[in-house]
Amino acid sequence: MTARDPSQFSMPLVEHLRELRDRLLRSVVLTVVIFIGLYFFSGDIYMVLVEPLNSLLPDKENATLIATGVASPFLVPLKLAFVMAALLAMPYILHQIWGFIAPALYKHERMLAVPLFITSVVLFYSGVAFVYFVVLPLVFGFFTGAGPEGIAIMPDISNVLDFCLKMFFSFGLAFEIPIATFLLVRSGLVSVESLTGKRPYIFVSCFVFGMLLTPPDVISQSILAIPMYALFEMGLLMSRFLPKTSRADADVSGQS
Repeated sequence: MTARDPSQFSMPLVEHLRELRDRLLRSVVLTVVIFIGLYFFSGDIYMVLVEPLNSLLPDKENATLIATGVASPFLVPLKLAFVMAALLAMPYILHQIWGFIAPALYKHERMLAVPLFITSVVLFYSGVAFVYFVVLPLVFGFFTGAGPEGIAIMPDISNVLDFCLKMFFSFGLAFEIPIATFLLVRSGLVSVESLTGKRPYIFVSCFVFGMLLTPPDVISQSILAIPMYALFEMGLLMSRFLPKTSRADADVSGQS
């Protein structure tokens, strides 16, 4: 079995806590700095965010978004700027978390974790991009076209933002399914054969999660559930290329 780095044992608990504090502080500082920079452009960012909706409104020239809450004109840009800052700072935050736990990993685990870390970040942002360029135009097109004639569509800015953010995070997390599947097989908790036999149950589970994570309409649920199952198949395909020796080693390490 590969030995761990002896340097991890030379640091007392207080030093570990101090390092954790420093890494968290750096992550918070970067998020706040990005937030301050984005807040001055939060109005423009919001208009870019709702462009898929504005482009589908029947009367584009007179189309308006309304604020039903007294504090919404102030809180909505504030919330948007903070979430955008957290999204942009996420790679650095994950890097700080990785730097804290890396000394406790075996060498072969660190070699595997680096490409998985990069892949997970790319998949998360791919999920966000998929929502903005594919999902939102489809969902907004369905909503704006399903209403009866004579109804003026004036979306509330807070509701639109909450809807978009929920879709962003739902799809961003759903796009991590290949990584989760690969790690489950790599750790020895499940096998490729067992997951292959459970495909019907996983397919149904994708629609259950789609129902829980998206607004209560069939379009949104299906748009999330179908990519979730496709991503599961992708993770299953990745796991098939995992050497059998690695699976056996994972089983041995899990038993020891």
